[in-house]
Amino acid sequence: MKKIYMTLVAAMFAVCASAQVYVGGNVGIASVDNGHDDETVYSLLPEVGYKFNDNWAAGVMFGWSKGNLSNNAGSLSTSGLQNTFEINPYARYTFFHSDLVNVFCDGGFGYKHYNGAGDKWSVGLKPGVELKLSKFSLVAHVGFIGYEKNDNDGRAADTSKWGLDFDGNNITLGLYYNF
Repeated sequence: MKKIYMTLVAAMFAVCASAQVYVGGNVGIASVDNGHDDETVYSLLPEVGYKFNDNWAAGVMFGWSKGNLSNNAGSLSTSGLQNTFEINPYARYTFFHSDLVNVFCDGGFGYKHYNGAGDKWSVGLKPGVELKLSKFSLVAHVGFIGYEKNDNDGRAADTSKWGLDFDGNNITLGLYYNF
């Protein structure tokens, strides 16, 4: 029995010693003037991932936000601000490497729950770029290519959309720490 535990401990040390783990995510806060009162909107979206080699990684982004339900499809038809929870697992393929910049594409699916207003499902690709700064990296995702479906919990007709979404409202910027 001790031999099994010692083997597991040695295996864990070997994995951790060569680990290419990264943690980080996106944080946002803003004040929105809705015509009556100012509302604070925020998002806290931590992310954790593992680099298998120079080209492939897998990770998950999850978190909470409070924000407006409007989106490009105009689908979730509830006024005001809503609390949300989301989770987005992905696989990342990096196809361009340099000393300072990596260009990649995340492929995965996403789920976002709007409290009392429905759900949003998505599957597709998110292109991005990583600026390497020693142990830290700045990571930006620009756009979305894929499918989204909004389930409005009977408040309005459900909507679906296919396609490319590269407008200025679909950009995220995050900070990662690479172990």
